[in-house]
Amino acid sequence: MLAMEDILETLNMIHEECLDIRTITMGISLFDCRSEDPKRLAVNIYDKIMSSAHNLVSTGADIEKKYGIPIIHKRVSVTPIGLLAGNMGRDGAVNIAKMMDKAAAELGINFIGGYSALVQKGFTNGAKTLIESIPEALAATERVCSSVNVASTKAGINMDAVAQMGRVIKETAYLTRDKGSIGCAKLVVFANAPEDNPFMAGAFHGIGEPETVINVGVSGPGVVASAIRRAGNCNLSELAEIIKKTAFKITRVGQLVAKEASERLNVPFGIVDLSLAPTPAIGDSVAYILESMGLEMCGCPGTTAALAMLNDAVKKGGVMASSQVGGLSGAFIPVSEDAGMIEAVKANMLTIEKLEAMTAVCSVGLDMIAIPGDTPAEVISGIIADEIAIGVVNTKTTAARLIPALGYKVGDVVSFGGLLGEAPVMPVKTASPAQFIWRGGRIPAPIHSLKN
Repeated sequence: MLAMEDILETLNMIHEECLDIRTITMGISLFDCRSEDPKRLAVNIYDKIMSSAHNLVSTGADIEKKYGIPIIHKRVSVTPIGLLAGNMGRDGAVNIAKMMDKAAAELGINFIGGYSALVQKGFTNGAKTLIESIPEALAATERVCSSVNVASTKAGINMDAVAQMGRVIKETAYLTRDKGSIGCAKLVVFANAPEDNPFMAGAFHGIGEPETVINVGVSGPGVVASAIRRAGNCNLSELAEIIKKTAFKITRVGQLVAKEASERLNVPFGIVDLSLAPTPAIGDSVAYILESMGLEMCGCPGTTAALAMLNDAVKKGGVMASSQVGGLSGAFIPVSEDAGMIEAVKANMLTIEKLEAMTAVCSVGLDMIAIPGDTPAEVISGIIADEIAIGVVNTKTTAARLIPALGYKVGDVVSFGGLLGEAPVMPVKTASPAQFIWRGGRIPAPIHSLKN
């Protein structure tokens, strides 16, 4: 039985500290949609999404009413389209993106993930087609999210893919330049991409997943920050315990919602993703958590150590609360989506180089970072390569979601609206890595990947 004080504490977390379920994401396998006819394949995909997820939004709304827990997003992820795109050509791939977008609009969801390719060891014909089509697909749709896994600890880094993604990001920025190059906000480049991630833009339904599955992403930076402030002047060991206990409570809420959604939809429960996902709302910020721990401003010396401690404590507390934890699970640091990060960038305290260091100890990577629109493709590829290398060598997921905003320069602010927030344009190093990028080939897997 829940004690009354636990119920009141949870209610306070919801009403005063921005606790919510960030997303219920239904993963859907598309393998039985295959067809030699590209138009028939697109229709089959649309029909499968609609038949599988037709009750997703209403079920989420019913659970919100029952428990009083805000569920911000109801979303869908699908089998990586690159696995199905072998014979359809670029136009056929874009048509699939449009059908995915149509399904998402009719379901009432804001994002659908899985316009994706897995090329960590090389390109299939379908992956080539998919990657070439990304700029046009993201420009022609509103809700479709795309991801490309270019590396893994087992395979090493596909530098041909890294080089191509620099060019793809530039083209996507150009085709969506009238909206602040927002297409790039829906495109992420991964190392070690998880197959059960419920968060966009990197969600896709992995090949080892069941026919359909429910994955839930929790949130609660404001809850953790409040708990730290209440703790007062305790030492760091005591502070880690407080964060663990708070993460346990947050994850319990996610577990409750996940199981309820699974039962109502008659779909297996996959995982709870423990990630602390910030928003532009004041108080709902990972940067503010770090500052509550004693940093004058996020980005100052000590930031990476504080983030490492936060991430570890969140994982330890969350794992105690649920036996089915997965996805990314930790602390997100998307610049445009975190009010404290935005403030730190504007104060010139937080740089891309510091963010890169921070990604060595957190869940994701260089996330929602706006850079000058005239940044060369090779420089973008170099930034991606650095970030991906951190993931490969440290056997963890890392990613890059970079936005070269056309027409914007350092110091300008690109506004995307909603949870995507606004991104101050950050400076990048101007010396070129072009000759290194042009070499192509693969950076071999690190020696510690040989564990069999």
